[in-house]
Amino acid sequence: MLAYLIRRLFAAAVMLVVVILVIFSIFFLIPKWAGVDIALSFVGKQADPASVEGVREKLGLSEPIYTQVWMFFKGIFAGRTYSSGGDVVHCSAPCFGYSFKSEQAVWPVLTDRFPVTLGLALGAAVLWLVFGVAAGVLSALKRGSLWDRGAMVVALSGVSLPIYFTGLLSLAIFSFGLKWIKAEYVPIGHSFTGWLGGMILPWITLAFLYAAMYARITRATMLEILGEDYIRTARAKGLREQVVIGKHAMRSTMTPILTMLGMDLGALIGGAVLTETTFSLPGLGQKVLDAIKNQDLPFILGVVLITSLAVLIANLVVDILYAVIDPRVRLS
Repeated sequence: MLAYLIRRLFAAAVMLVVVILVIFSIFFLIPKWAGVDIALSFVGKQADPASVEGVREKLGLSEPIYTQVWMFFKGIFAGRTYSSGGDVVHCSAPCFGYSFKSEQAVWPVLTDRFPVTLGLALGAAVLWLVFGVAAGVLSALKRGSLWDRGAMVVALSGVSLPIYFTGLLSLAIFSFGLKWIKAEYVPIGHSFTGWLGGMILPWITLAFLYAAMYARITRATMLEILGEDYIRTARAKGLREQVVIGKHAMRSTMTPILTMLGMDLGALIGGAVLTETTFSLPGLGQKVLDAIKNQDLPFILGVVLITSLAVLIANLVVDILYAVIDPRVRLS
C-alpha cells in the first residue's frame, strides 16, 4: 500500500508541474504567439500606454520565456514581487496572480469565496451519491419493473433539464410560492441554521442533475456485474443476496462511480457557475463570471489554477480509494 501511495503522489507531483506549464502556455505563451498584447489583457482595455508598460515590466513579459516560467512557478510556491520603477507590489505565497485593475491579490479573494463553493459541492455530492447510487442499484435489481421505468424517466429528466431551469423552478415553487424555504445565503459563521436553510435548494438542484447521471451509470454497471461468473458462484455457495450485492457487486460497481466523482467534485470546487449565479451564492463560480464580464484576467487565471488543483487532488483521493475498495489495483 505504501509503495502504491508513493507512486501516486509522485505521479500527482509530475501532473501538477504539467498542469502549471499548460496554464502558463494558455495565458502567456499562446497569446504572445498570436500577437496579442498580454499586458493590455491584464490591465484592461481602457488603460493608458504608461499603465500597460508598467504592467509589462511588473509581469516580466520582456524577459525570456524560461525566466517567465520560473517567475510563474516561484509565485505559486514562494510568492512574488511585482516591481516597476518605484512601484512595488508584493504577492504572498501562494501567489495565484495580482489584479492591477482592482489592486487586489487573487488568492485572498479566492480563499474568501472558496468555502461557499466547497460547501455547495460537498453537500450536493452527498445527496447525489446517496440517492443516485441507491436508485441505480434498485433499478438494476428490479429490472423492467415499474420502479425501474419510473426511476429512469426521472433520471432522463434530470440529465435533460438545465440547472438554471430547475433552479428557478424550485425558487418559484418552494421559496416564493409555498414559502417553505428562505432562499438567502447566510455565512455559516453567522448562523448554521440560516446557512443550512439557504443551501438546501442549491444542493437539491445541483444534486438532481448529477444524481440522474449516477443512477444511469450505476444501473448499467450493476446489470453488467450481476451477470459475471463470480456473482453466480457467490450465489451458488448459498450466500445471502444482501451479501452478494453489498460485498461483491457493489465493490466492483463503485469503481466507475469513484472515477466520475473525482472529476465532477473537482470541477465543482472550481466553481459551479450556473448554480451559484441562479441562487446568488458568493462563490468561485460567481467570481469568475464577474471577472469575465469585467475582463479581469488575473482572477480568471486564479480560478483556472484552483480548478486544476482541485481536479488533481480529487483524482489523487480517488486513486487511493481504488486501492481500498479493490486491493488488486495496488499491484497494477
